[in-house]
Amino acid sequence: MVAIDGSKFKASNSRGRNYTTGKIDKRQQQIEESVQRYLDLIESADHTSPTGFDVKTVRLYEKIASLRQQMRELDQVRKQLKKQPDKRLYMTDPDARSMATSGRGSGIVGYNVQTAVDTKHHLIVAHEATNVGNDHGQLSRMATSAKNAMGRARLKVVADRGYYSGPEIRACDLCNISAYVPKPTHLRIKEERPLHEGRLCLRHKKRRVSMPCRRARHSSIQHR
Repeated sequence: MVAIDGSKFKASNSRGRNYTTGKIDKRQQQIEESVQRYLDLIESADHTSPTGFDVKTVRLYEKIASLRQQMRELDQVRKQLKKQPDKRLYMTDPDARSMATSGRGSGIVGYNVQTAVDTKHHLIVAHEATNVGNDHGQLSRMATSAKNAMGRARLKVVADRGYYSGPEIRACDLCNISAYVPKPTHLRIKEERPLHEGRLCLRHKKRRVSMPCRRARHSSIQHR
């Protein structure tokens, strides 16, 4: 038997070094607001000290120059971003991707490393680094890789509910792999819908009667 699971590993690329169009737009808007705020402060300083620039005003001009340089750099990044097929640019580690983590509103730039472990000997028999942020769709490929690596004709694999997929389980079955994966909670709730929420159809001779199930349980049909 083989156990399959995925682990997220942080890449060298920090979150501040990955860009999307929305992220660039937001950052440039923040820069424009900061520049305008500094200009307002300079104007106020001119009224209070009309004879010349003080140290504070000089620093404000330096900050404005730095922000405008950032704007020019972001314009260059935007040009590079247009050439990317997925409209995402990772400056340090191009193969990494931004992935959500268990914490709300949090995430990392990294890889989702899929691992298959022999449950008897506790050895890794197959592994693969992906840039897909979830485990959905990874089951059959990892199970097949483990089966080939172990040289088995048949194999049993276990995985958590994040791997649950009808087509993936079917693909495993076609390769003589028995997959044991629990259904996600929302699918179980949908399938275990209470009987009284539906309707019961009764057919008596040529008549077809449809009624709410809660009434049907307290009704009886007499045959004459």
